[in-house]
Amino acid sequence: MEEKDLIFIQDQIAYNFNNLDLLQQAFVRRSYAKENGGEDNEVLEFIGDKVLDFIVVKFLTEEYGYFLSECDDFDKNEEFDEFATEYNENRLTEIKKKLVQKKTLASRIDMLGLAEYLIMGKGDIKNGVNEEASVKEDLFEAILGAVALDSQWNISELQDVVDIMLSPDSILTDNADLDYVGLIQDWTCKNIGTIPLYHFEKYYRCSYRSNLVFENNRIDEKQFHCILTIDDNLPEFVGDGVSKSEARKAVCKAAYDYLEENDLTNSIRNEIRNPNKAEAINQLETLARRGYFSIPTYKFYQEYDKNGNPIWKCRCFIVEKKKSFLSRSSSKKEAKKSSAYRMLKYLLEEDGI
Repeated sequence: MEEKDLIFIQDQIAYNFNNLDLLQQAFVRRSYAKENGGEDNEVLEFIGDKVLDFIVVKFLTEEYGYFLSECDDFDKNEEFDEFATEYNENRLTEIKKKLVQKKTLASRIDMLGLAEYLIMGKGDIKNGVNEEASVKEDLFEAILGAVALDSQWNISELQDVVDIMLSPDSILTDNADLDYVGLIQDWTCKNIGTIPLYHFEKYYRCSYRSNLVFENNRIDEKQFHCILTIDDNLPEFVGDGVSKSEARKAVCKAAYDYLEENDLTNSIRNEIRNPNKAEAINQLETLARRGYFSIPTYKFYQEYDKNGNPIWKCRCFIVEKKKSFLSRSSSKKEAKKSSAYRMLKYLLEEDGI
């Protein structure tokens, strides 16, 4: 790989390698190693698979778990300080599967623009295997394996890299907070035709325990700058945070606020090119994921006609909208599609179409 490629990859995953050979190895397919010698990325992939499992489980326990002593009504004289979670094991397993499934990892490699740097043999190049989801999944895991070895299994570094590469918050978001990272990703791809470029820098913020400035009272808090470049015609944006993930969220919010202030953000009319009944459910969810409104909800009712045949009714709701839409069909699925399509048409009309 060329030096500029190695710099780009490190910026995208928010980790600077001590051993750049490890980073390059993460991109080497077995087909290339067979033709040219050297090591491929398969062992790194094996390591990265275990790293991903560990960090994702850690994320889930921190996101949904707590000790009973953290509850206001905990009585240490009568209760054990046990660990509990908001969800049972089956639900946590479902969430974990969503985060680590092939489709998710492949989409994240696309988001980071890394598949094109794969080092492949002639057969792989001819067959375009770098476009296969399984190959992108392998690359995702191999990069994590390389980081694990290079950092000597530094948990903090590994968690930062998984946060940046996987962006679990954006996958599990309930729209309580806008996913600014996703919004900037979508806007950049759609309007510029490229991916957003990030660069991270570590620094220490100095604070003091009192108004008197004494060296021995200084507290050094690790902080991160995240510098975002979208396009040469737009300014460079900077965000800070106590972690790389938080710094990236901050810089994306700053960038999105700028786009909104300068009337450069997308509207619903630009998002949905071909509104149609067959895709209406997914089209509504796409708009919700991009921050236009909350995830739509559906309520079903079942009745029977005079011949005893089932009739399904489905009503589509969106929290921010005053109107809801009811549709009927002999099929539950069709009733849902129809109610979603009626809501979609209303939103498009509201947006000026």
